[in-house]
Amino acid sequence: MKKLWQMLTKPSSKYSVLALVLVGIGITLAGIFAVHKGFEHASQTEFCISCHTMQQNYEEYKQSVHFKNASGVRAECVDCHQPKDLPGAVQRKLGAWKDVYNQYITKKIDTPEKFEEHRLELAQIVWKRMSDNNSKTCKSCHDYSAMDHAKQSPEAAKAMTEAAAKNMNCIECHKGIAHELPNMAGGFQKDFQNLQAEATAQGATADKLYSLGEKDLFATDDANGKSEGKLLPASEVTVLERKGDMLKVEVNGWLEKSGKGRVMTEYMGKRVFKATIRGDIKANEKIVKEETDPATDIVWQNVSVQAWITKADMIDSIQPIWNYAEEMYGSTCNACHAAPAPGHFTANGWIASLKAMSSYYRLSKTEERTLLKYLQNHGSDTGGAGAH
Repeated sequence: MKKLWQMLTKPSSKYSVLALVLVGIGITLAGIFAVHKGFEHASQTEFCISCHTMQQNYEEYKQSVHFKNASGVRAECVDCHQPKDLPGAVQRKLGAWKDVYNQYITKKIDTPEKFEEHRLELAQIVWKRMSDNNSKTCKSCHDYSAMDHAKQSPEAAKAMTEAAAKNMNCIECHKGIAHELPNMAGGFQKDFQNLQAEATAQGATADKLYSLGEKDLFATDDANGKSEGKLLPASEVTVLERKGDMLKVEVNGWLEKSGKGRVMTEYMGKRVFKATIRGDIKANEKIVKEETDPATDIVWQNVSVQAWITKADMIDSIQPIWNYAEEMYGSTCNACHAAPAPGHFTANGWIASLKAMSSYYRLSKTEERTLLKYLQNHGSDTGGAGAH
């Protein structure tokens, strides 16, 4: 160690201090030049697509406005995926080892089929990275203050004016701008499977239970009998009796007095649907109280009915269902734009708002009803987000 220290701290007897300094400067400059050239080479689109797993991304990018447009200005891979500042660029380059690792070691994305399977996961990583730095790669070209709203459509001008006022993150509204959007259903559908497993493990033993999906209502404990109604998703029931895989439950809700009295709602005067009832189940309804909606002068009856349901897909807390629905909302409505908070609309207002967007998402009827129930129960007139 002593000899090593002397070698490092004392000048060479053969070369002058000046010569050693010049050699050190030369090595440093050569290193800087090599790193610069390395960064320059690794920042070219040709380098990015040299991995065959990037070919699919490249073909999608070639169909986008970032590749070909009226102005002839092209955004290359690094313009979107690598910050312009040196610390950010170095950090991004160092983080790219994961891509190489998954390409050559794990072979996680080495075929188009595997890449498609993991597209959502990969997209979420990129979206989070952009969100964390407030989309600074986007804003290195697109500046709010430089936008001429007079040349934008009225809808775009309105949206961009509001975004500029908040200095919004570009990726909140512009996912899928250069590459195909992943199948967003993968995440929340897996959450639903986990909910079903949780419900099965619980065994529907609680006194208060909540439905994960639609449930047939029966007048007797025979699940093969005639259905006398439906319990809709995210609806609460009170368990009165258990018999094998069947539960006798009480369903409480509101009916419009002047109507046919078949659709129960969660609240008086709000179309937050809880259950449909008919036949023998309708016949056993009991009126708890009667009230007049001051906003419409319509008379409503708070009623309870008793029915039998199977115990499958019944969970002992509503919160896991809301968590699942929140994930669904983020994966569908937030996939293309910044969706409004649940408390932005009233419970009834959410019906029309969600219907207007139905052509832009793909949900099953049960998923759509669960999402609507979540939004309605967190609407501006039901307490707002987090109230239920």
